[in-house]
Amino acid sequence: MSLRHSTLKDAAPEAVREVIRTGQYIGHTAGLCPGRLQANLVILPDVLALDFMRFCQRNPRACPLVGVSDTGAPHIDVLGDFDLRTDLPAYNVYRDGVLADSLNDISGLWRDDLVAFALGCSFTFEAALQAAGIALWHIENDTTVPMFRSAIRARTAGPFAGPVVVSMRAIPLARLDDVRTISARFPHAHGAPVHVGDPAQIGIADLSRPDWGDPALVPPGHVPVFWACGVTPQAAIAAARPSLCITHKPGHMLITDIPDQAEALDILDLPSSHPSQQERLT
Repeated sequence: MSLRHSTLKDAAPEAVREVIRTGQYIGHTAGLCPGRLQANLVILPDVLALDFMRFCQRNPRACPLVGVSDTGAPHIDVLGDFDLRTDLPAYNVYRDGVLADSLNDISGLWRDDLVAFALGCSFTFEAALQAAGIALWHIENDTTVPMFRSAIRARTAGPFAGPVVVSMRAIPLARLDDVRTISARFPHAHGAPVHVGDPAQIGIADLSRPDWGDPALVPPGHVPVFWACGVTPQAAIAAARPSLCITHKPGHMLITDIPDQAEALDILDLPSSHPSQQERLT
């Protein structure tokens, strides 16, 4: 039996991960487990782990590192009790930098030389926006947030290079300042927007054709707002061309046990520094 998103909205993280693990839910995780940190996932051979960690530290707005596994370990204990091989609804598998497959379970691909990286996700600040009465079209319509390759370049680290991927949400003009203030409180979840307004200024030609996710409307009285996105590593994988790389499928995140309040995220005590919201992304 396949469960619907609406039936899981109020379920605890362990309950949601259980139905994912048993194949009963393979959909997106936006809006699930409110109050818990969700994370992007990147899994690489250990020979590339140090370069990828540098990539995250050099691009903290796009790649806010919240946890790293031990080599060969399919878990990140600081973030909760889960199995990285089975507890995400969907994974993308890249070989030599090219998307080769999408799977719901990667147990058969797991190796002793793999290292997993968890990166903070914008779903965290989305919950704060909703709590402030700011509606988000993709959540209300049960779709995945639209994501685009931008003309902003990420800082290179070893073989990892490429564009910064951005996610877009249509925000009422009257709430724009609130959105900036609220999302800035979550540097572990991409922080404040990197661009507001004309998408062409950051190299996006058509909002109706996202590179990942689903199109979303920009109603009258709203403005498109763009945040750095944790799918940025998936664009950098094409440049690095690792023999194997496994990521979350965009929108299908790792649900952790960590509270997603800004104050609670400080317990992660991460080494990477986050730039002020006034600094340039690159």
